[in-house]
Parts: sequence; C-alpha cells; structure tokens
Amino acid sequence: MSKRFFGFDVHKYHIFAAAVDRDQNVVFKPRKIHVADFEDWAIKNLSQSDEAVIEAMTGTWITYDLLAKHAGRVVVAHPYHVKLIAASFVKTDKRDALALARLLAANIVPEVWVPPQHVRELRSLIYHRNILVRKRAAAKNRVRGILQRYRIIGPAGMAVFDPAYWEEVKVPPIEKLRAQHALEDIEMLTRQISETEEALTRASIAEPWVDDVPFLVQLPGIQLITAMTILSAIGEIGRFPTAKKLVGYAGLGARVYSSGLTYRTGGITKQGRRELRGTMIEAAWNAIKYSPEWRARHEHLAKTTGSRQKAAVAIARKLLVTIWHILSKREVDRNANHNTVGKSMLIWGWKHGLAVSQGLKPAEFAAQQLDKLGIQLEKIQYCSRVYHLQT
Repeated sequence: MSKRFFGFDVHKYHIFAAAVDRDQNVVFKPRKIHVADFEDWAIKNLSQSDEAVIEAMTGTWITYDLLAKHAGRVVVAHPYHVKLIAASFVKTDKRDALALARLLAANIVPEVWVPPQHVRELRSLIYHRNILVRKRAAAKNRVRGILQRYRIIGPAGMAVFDPAYWEEVKVPPIEKLRAQHALEDIEMLTRQISETEEALTRASIAEPWVDDVPFLVQLPGIQLITAMTILSAIGEIGRFPTAKKLVGYAGLGARVYSSGLTYRTGGITKQGRRELRGTMIEAAWNAIKYSPEWRARHEHLAKTTGSRQKAAVAIARKLLVTIWHILSKREVDRNANHNTVGKSMLIWGWKHGLAVSQGLKPAEFAAQQLDKLGIQLEKIQYCSRVYHLQT
C-alpha cells in the first residue's frame, strides 16, 4: 500500500478525517467519524505505512496516543502557525482536515514537541494547582467585596477569613450566608492546594526530576513549586539548542520588525508557554527582592528603560538564560551565596515533611542536595539557628 497522509480535525463529539498521497491526490475523501467509533475506525483503516497529523488542542494526547498505535508516524501541529500557512476564505471541518493532510504530505507542518507521559502528568498537576489557586483568590475577593460594599474595615492579613470574625460582622443575613460559603470554599481549596503541592513535592525527588531540581532551587527567586513549574514547561532542556530558543519558547523574546531600511523592536512576543512566562516574571521579582546581584541589575535596567516593570521582564529573560546554561551544562550559579543555597535546600526538605519521609533530618537532606551541586558546607545558618552538616 502506498503511503497516505491523513489529516484529522478533532472536535468534542466527532472527528473529520481526510488523506492525500505524495502527489496531493485525495485518496480518502473527508469523512465525519463519531468519537466513540474512532478507535474502531483507526484499527480498520490505518496502517504502519500511513502518517497522520492533528492540531494541538484540549485532549490532544488521547487522540495522539490512539493514532500512534495504528499509524507509522503521528505529528502534532501548532494551530496558530497552521492558520498562518493554510488560511482560507472558506473554512469547514472537511477543508481543515484536508488542509492538514496536504501540509503533512508537503512536509511543511509546523510541529510541536510531543511530551512523554511523565511531562504530561507534571503539567497536569501544575495546571490543577493553578486552577485551585485562582479559585481560592476569587473566594477571598468575594469575602473582601462584602466588607467593601458595607464600608467595613476588616482586620489585616488572614484574620479577615476567620469564621469567628464574621460572627461579629454586622451585615444582612444573606450577606453572612455568602461570606460563610466563601469561607468554606477557602478552607476546602486551601486543603486541596496543600494536597496538590504535597504531590509536587514527592515528584521533586522522583525520576526524572530529582537531578534537575537542585540546580533550579539554588537560584534566587526559585523555590520548589516554581522549579517544578519551570521543569514541566521545559520538559527536556536538550530540545533547546540555544538559550535564545528557550527564551522564544517562553514568549520573552522581543518583537522585531525589519524591512528594507526599517528596523525596530517592540515588547515581548508573548508567543509560547504562558505558565513559563508568568512563572519567570514572578521568579524575577523574587530574585530582585532577595538577591543583591539581581537587584542591582534591575535598578540599572529600570534607569535604562524608564520602567521597573520592563526591567523586571528583562530580568526574567536573563534568569531564563541562566537556567538554560545551568540545566544544559550542569553548572552551579557563579553568583550564588552558598549559605543562601543551603537555606533553600533546607526549605525544600521541610516542605510537607519531605526529608523525614525519606528517613533523613532536614540538614542531611540539604547536605545531599548540596553535594549534587558540588557545594561543600559545614553548617547552614537560618535565622538564629545553625544547622551542622555531615561532610
């Protein structure tokens, strides 16, 4: 059987399939297949000589895994870039499936990386935590909103979310009910976030992440959850041949317009993994707050750009370049304060009793992680306490 190139336009309840040969002749006319029947259809109609392409979307990997069992090669296409290449004034599902097939046959599909199962699972866990955090923030805003509407100045900090405080607040009964439900949501979501972070903590000492996490946690502004988020987005550092590629993947590269004698740059592209970009900007602000080195860079850039926000984005980009070098070359941060790195390792060991769960004291856990970095410390000073390390 001659090679066929299948394009699949995937929807919630059905999938459109079409195929062409190397000469772009239609060898399988566009056909609508119900999702429930798709696996049986794939078994009967696909062979190892066929190639297939689908666009990246919600639920992509389930379809990808199914197709990979029955087709010789499966490609996942970047939907935005496909749209730029195959834009049409007439858009139908049949045309979309056929357009994908033709791009595959012409070998011009803008591919995206297919993450292995362990990366998919980590991304799913990070995504789940982010949803929970947003829901909790929304519940907290509902509580504060009730006080604001009635011109009530509540206590500072977390005390405003204490049910005991709300027993004394003078608002209509319906508002008290709303506040009670919001407080219950906050309590439930806080527990769920803690459970999710515990799962992330356990993943940090499991293969294949255990060797990478210490190299990220050593950096100022990066703690365990941040490190796991970065690793989930990157997946495998080896797929980025240069730091510039990684910066572009995060959407932190500058926009460029170059035509004739005109050349200008703009803001960042924001094209890439949103959670990596947001995490790096958050890490940059933390690094600026806690690291004299990064704070000095930020102050210099703020004067140059005239904006503290733009300077922080530039720091995020520089920090991501540092991460590329550290993960690619297994380097220790040259500007790191070893005692500060030691404290970061202690915090990692304390999180959800991680060190104890491994039969270690936090100081022993920290010593093991420092050894991976080639850092030798006799002791770690944390606040007023000194932790002695066995060497």
